[in-house]
Amino acid sequence: MDEEQDKAYTWEGDYERTWEAIKEDEQGSLQSTVDDIIHRAKRRRFLDRPVNVRLGMMRHLFIILDMSKSMEEKDLKPTRLHSTIKLIESFIEEYYDQNPISQLGIITTSNMRAEKLTDLGGNPRRHINTLKKCKDKVCLKEPSLQNSLELALTSLRHMPGHASREVLIIMGSLTTCDPDNIHQTIDTMKSNNIRCSVIGLAAEVRICKKLCNVTNGTYGVILDETHYKELLMEHTLPPPATVNSESSLIKMGFPKHQIHTDKPAICVCHLDSKTSEGFGLGGYFCPQCHSKYCELPIECKCCGLTLVSAPHLARSFHHLFPLDEFTEISTTSLDESYSSYCEACQGKLSGQVVYLCPRCDKVFCLECEMFIQEALHSCPGCASTRPKQVRTS
Repeated sequence: MDEEQDKAYTWEGDYERTWEAIKEDEQGSLQSTVDDIIHRAKRRRFLDRPVNVRLGMMRHLFIILDMSKSMEEKDLKPTRLHSTIKLIESFIEEYYDQNPISQLGIITTSNMRAEKLTDLGGNPRRHINTLKKCKDKVCLKEPSLQNSLELALTSLRHMPGHASREVLIIMGSLTTCDPDNIHQTIDTMKSNNIRCSVIGLAAEVRICKKLCNVTNGTYGVILDETHYKELLMEHTLPPPATVNSESSLIKMGFPKHQIHTDKPAICVCHLDSKTSEGFGLGGYFCPQCHSKYCELPIECKCCGLTLVSAPHLARSFHHLFPLDEFTEISTTSLDESYSSYCEACQGKLSGQVVYLCPRCDKVFCLECEMFIQEALHSCPGCASTRPKQVRTS
């Protein structure tokens, strides 16, 4: 009985293991151990990414934002809603940076209803500016998970088979008010290859857990604002493609921004808009049907041609060919043949561990290694030591 009581609380065992992992250095300080824990937490995001798998590069993602009464809670400062909007703004910029040929849309749910805030598009400014207006909206009653999924389904079901269809739900409420059988909606999402993921702000909800399991999504409940941001940023990387996704050649057009000085015209993507947005002289003109658009990437509504820019397409390849994992070595094991300065920032290597590129054998600090793996996707050491090609006649 005493042994069972000792094992009754799992946090006690975790506490003991944590205490054993903390060790003092020669000066009696714990700073080195704390730094090591922080370093490993920072690198966990891109070390856990899958390798040698087929990825959904052309993503179509709907963010479903809960705007029910529960979002007025102040466990996240100043409120759940304000903190969530701030983090989503950062997520949108990172999403388009990592997925330049993908599209994103936003859906809000409150008062047992769902409303499409922005449709699928490739302009991050439009999403962010529209999202900022939600800070002044009143949070009402309960959300409706089923109505939100049905609204996202009306747009995602028409996406091409080779595209990745995703839904990311940010749920602050522990309840959902649905008009019909939500289990049928979950089966419909699965049959349409729509991957649904949920980030919970309060506690785990069973129906959300089932939604993620059936559609092969992920489910996470936040611990604090830092953990909240980590869960969000995990969705910036393209997910593995489903087994049922099609493999086909994609016909694309690469329009340039042109200005027609003869007469202004409205773009096709703003034909239904009641404002003057999209009306002007310049725009992107489809090379196949000459329809005008104000943003890229987009699928032409007249001829169905996928319109992208060449730099966007080129920047999407780094997910398919990621850099090799850098080797973590101790600074004490470095001999005289290695530099004592970081190859990227030229700063003095003062930490306990540094990172060695397996190709060029150059040494980098933690911050530069993370920037190379997450943003640059190209090793500066390899680029500077690449041998020049000599043209021979």
